[in-house]
Amino acid sequence: MHHQLEKHYVNRVGWLRAAVLGANDGLLSTTSIVIGVAAAEPERHIIILAALAGMIAGAMSMAAGEYVSVSSQEDTEKADLKREQRELDEMPELELKELAKVYEKRGCSKETAMQVAIELTRHDALGAHARDELGMNEITQAKPLQAALASFGSFAVGALLPFTVSLLAPIKQMVYFQYGFSIIFLMLLGAVSARAGGSGIGIAMLRICFWGTVAMGITALVGHLFGVNVG
Repeated sequence: MHHQLEKHYVNRVGWLRAAVLGANDGLLSTTSIVIGVAAAEPERHIIILAALAGMIAGAMSMAAGEYVSVSSQEDTEKADLKREQRELDEMPELELKELAKVYEKRGCSKETAMQVAIELTRHDALGAHARDELGMNEITQAKPLQAALASFGSFAVGALLPFTVSLLAPIKQMVYFQYGFSIIFLMLLGAVSARAGGSGIGIAMLRICFWGTVAMGITALVGHLFGVNVG
């Protein structure tokens, strides 16, 4: 009888968060820009230029912001590891007792906790303290470049939809085409992200569509109220 390995989703949390956020932001922000501009009834080339500018600027901004924020996390992790290594070098016995206390709090007896601490310290002292005392591991480790690239690519992919619609949709119905296609793809994005993360699809789709509608509705209203008819 073959036992199937358990399927876990936590190892996807880093890239999944950046990819979903990027695609959602790319689709929603670019669509909102186009809807706001289109609501003022400009010519097609103005709408296309707005979509293109929103796509490029947004993708760069997302990548830069993600890189900076995750780099800050990485710097904090490195500083903690450096401090932990120094403490291991200067007072190994105290650090051993601290590690044993961690295992005691998790349910091990005092003797077992100390034995586990001794064996793990012998194998990889810094790794044991990073994982069990500081809560760091390879799954949650900060990866700035990976997060930045995921954000850039996913934003650009998300923004391609409103950009394409701005090229093909009739000018008079541009707002409705942008909204309709965006809601469809927001639903697909919610379903894909929920599926990839192992969570409920229905609530994810409902949440993303609701807030997408709110954002696009407000932008259309602003464009309608403050836009200038250039016809």
